[in-house]
Amino acid sequence: MRLFVLFVLVPIVEIYLLIQVGGLIGALPTVALVLLTAAVGAAMLRQQGLATLARARRALDSGQPPARELMEGVILLLGGAMLLTPGFVTDALGFFCLVPRSRQWLIAQLLQNVRIIQPRSPGSGFGPRGPRSTERRQDSRTIEGEWHRDD
Repeated sequence: MRLFVLFVLVPIVEIYLLIQVGGLIGALPTVALVLLTAAVGAAMLRQQGLATLARARRALDSGQPPARELMEGVILLLGGAMLLTPGFVTDALGFFCLVPRSRQWLIAQLLQNVRIIQPRSPGSGFGPRGPRSTERRQDSRTIEGEWHRDD
């Protein structure tokens, strides 16, 4: 049912709104408005994406998982895709995803329903050191041996 709404009803609503706005302000101003929203959205997407990337880098450098920044990146990606879709409803949803306050609200709503697993100890896979593959765990066994390949 959701796919039906997404692929059938949303385009019908978008076409209806484009026709209505075109009837009020004319065809060329309507096309110009759609192109303007796409250009402004692309600029906002670039600026917000770079800021989110910088925050993710700082989180990784401090040894913290960048979970919130990854969620922001996904929401920014969805918002950018909506802004590239011609229409006023998808543009409004796209701008909603790009505005920092509304994006933070959306993330807070998502986090209420999702449990994020935290690392057990500092340096356990996050940060500049990466996974602790050279250190031995108490519960693992190492089996030494030699091997060769027969072709």
